[in-house]
Amino acid sequence: MAENKLPREAQTRETQVRTRSWKRPETLPVPNPEPGFKFHWVRISTRGEMDATNVTSKFREGWEPVKASDHPEIHVFHAENDRFKDNIVIGGLMLCKSPEEFVEERNAYFRQQADAQMNSVDNNLMRENDPRMPLFTERKTRVSFGSSS
Repeated sequence: MAENKLPREAQTRETQVRTRSWKRPETLPVPNPEPGFKFHWVRISTRGEMDATNVTSKFREGWEPVKASDHPEIHVFHAENDRFKDNIVIGGLMLCKSPEEFVEERNAYFRQQADAQMNSVDNNLMRENDPRMPLFTERKTRVSFGSSS
């Protein structure tokens, strides 16, 4: 009785690939990266009401709407918003992009604002220092799980 085995050279690992398992889809898809750009989802509406203030604010910050034709990997149902029908809109959020330099400048600005606020708080606290109530300026946090015994 002859066996019907493939010769060793004909056997490949590709035929032994496992089937993909199902995984829950992301609520907001991630577009394929574009060199030199960062992506951000901008709120254009809340509960069906347009949020023109937020949209115009983000546009002035340098965010530009992304055209659906530029990212065909993101499938969009276009019945949600007629005003931005050529763009990628999901759940009242529109995908926008901005040059990386603008994003870094914006992040540096807000970092500087946060540092200035912390310095102001520190200076105010140090001014009212009472020796009976020492102040501690250590700003380290630690997260632990489970019981602490």
